[in-house]
Amino acid sequence: MQTTIRSAISFSGVGLHSGKPARLTIRPASAEYGVWFKRTDIAVGDAMVPARWDATEHTPLCTRIFNRVGVSVSTIEHVMAALVGCGVHNALIEIDGPEVPILDGSAAPFVRGILDRGVRDLDTEVRVIEILAPVEVRTDQGWARLEPGSGGLTMDFHIDFADKAIGTQNMSLDLRNGTFVRELCDSRTFCRQADVDAMREQGLALGGTMNNAVVVDGDKVLSPGGLRHPDEAVRHKMLDALGDLALAGAPILGHYTGHKAGHTLTNLLLRKLFSTPGAFRMSAVSAETAARLPGAGVNRHEIPAVA
Repeated sequence: MQTTIRSAISFSGVGLHSGKPARLTIRPASAEYGVWFKRTDIAVGDAMVPARWDATEHTPLCTRIFNRVGVSVSTIEHVMAALVGCGVHNALIEIDGPEVPILDGSAAPFVRGILDRGVRDLDTEVRVIEILAPVEVRTDQGWARLEPGSGGLTMDFHIDFADKAIGTQNMSLDLRNGTFVRELCDSRTFCRQADVDAMREQGLALGGTMNNAVVVDGDKVLSPGGLRHPDEAVRHKMLDALGDLALAGAPILGHYTGHKAGHTLTNLLLRKLFSTPGAFRMSAVSAETAARLPGAGVNRHEIPAVA
């Protein structure tokens, strides 16, 4: 069955890049609604923004969606990953500004809020996007691929940074059930100190602090308390990828591989998928397959204690 949350839950904080305060509320929605954002600070005109792959602007720093009149919401990837990872298919997300609060830099606060409220079944079958043939996109920076899988969503990710505090990291996960909550949701966004300095010179990362991002400099982790996981960086890249794949509009059955991939590559991959004849099919899933989707049967006790 499709699902939604049982009751509304609100979050407040500042945007990572804008530094501006915002209040975000996730509300229940009916079957077939999907996920929409509503800009409550927009008094005149269309304030509704679809969380959809073809309503996305390419940006290396975050995922930004927009509607037909240019109203946008940015840095949506963490809350989108939380919805997928908790098995929520339908939600209305109200926000009183242009950027989702960064909170602690991970998806864990959103996950905790959703699981505290609980998930409610809706009397409508779940449809999925089954990958039938490989699709791949490449740039000078990296590549991303979707290919047929084994009845769920699996993911491989590889990163390679010059800073020894990150270095080369690889991870493979089967994202069925509560894997996202247990393994990925608490991993925070990360950056190099040199990048922070450069972004602030450009008027970006104004809401970033040592408490909502992992900041590294060479072989040093500058953020208080250090890392939540030795490979927190690759885990966060997988978190981002799951949130970006959520813009497909339905759960994906297949295998995703990211090699130095980011928001732009994952979105380009979805665009190629939906423009490639025979690469996928939409279908209703059996109860057995639905039970293997990310978030099926998860509970709040699976959230890592470090988050």
